[in-house]
Amino acid sequence: MSDTIAILTGASRGIGAAMARGLAKPGTRLITLARREDPELAAYARAQDAHLEQMSVDLSDLNAAQAAAERIAASLPRDAKRYLLINNAGTVHPILGTGALTDGAAIASAFNLNVSAVMLLTARFLAAVQDLKADRRVLNISSGAGRNPNAGWGVYCATKAALDMYSRVVKQEQGADGARIVALAPGIVDTDMQVAIRSSDPENFPALSKFQDFHATGKLSSPANVAARILAYLDREDFGTTEIDDIRNYD
Repeated sequence: MSDTIAILTGASRGIGAAMARGLAKPGTRLITLARREDPELAAYARAQDAHLEQMSVDLSDLNAAQAAAERIAASLPRDAKRYLLINNAGTVHPILGTGALTDGAAIASAFNLNVSAVMLLTARFLAAVQDLKADRRVLNISSGAGRNPNAGWGVYCATKAALDMYSRVVKQEQGADGARIVALAPGIVDTDMQVAIRSSDPENFPALSKFQDFHATGKLSSPANVAARILAYLDREDFGTTEIDDIRNYD
């Protein structure tokens, strides 16, 4: 029997990969969802005597996301002490000014991954654990971009703002005795997403120089450091007292 069931999306790189290693420990059954399986994570989990299940799934494909949600829900044991869902997968693309946003498929893919898949996974997870007396928590990895506008980030800002509002709605629906949920902004982290941001066309992203400066002056946090802080936040006694939060509030 596992004391903790942890479901983590976007586990193959960046913060997600670091969180996966933090969660891969005895007593935890870790289920990861990513576009590809990670053999290094599998080896790490074996060395830690951890129970790891990797699911290869493209969460921007809502049919695949729905199937993954159903498969996970059907496999959840009823006797764990804690059930965790961490919706970490996301994309910053497309980075384009409003006038240049003409690729409907790219916009839809971003909303599917950043918002719709989160809603599908969360709804199915909550339905599966709603009658359990265990500790049930949902952590949605949001962004300051959902709370502060940035020219060129219309899609990204809109999806993260939607994620924040969805988390607030779920908190209201769950009430005092239901699962706890938080949308957490992790700060500025040195990940592949930041590489993509720094490679943006300045005409499409006027704030480019600011993000280049973050990197040049060493202001980016490491994925390992941020992942450890996120997992510590997830364990807090007061988790869920606010449905919107920022990890930098806990510096």
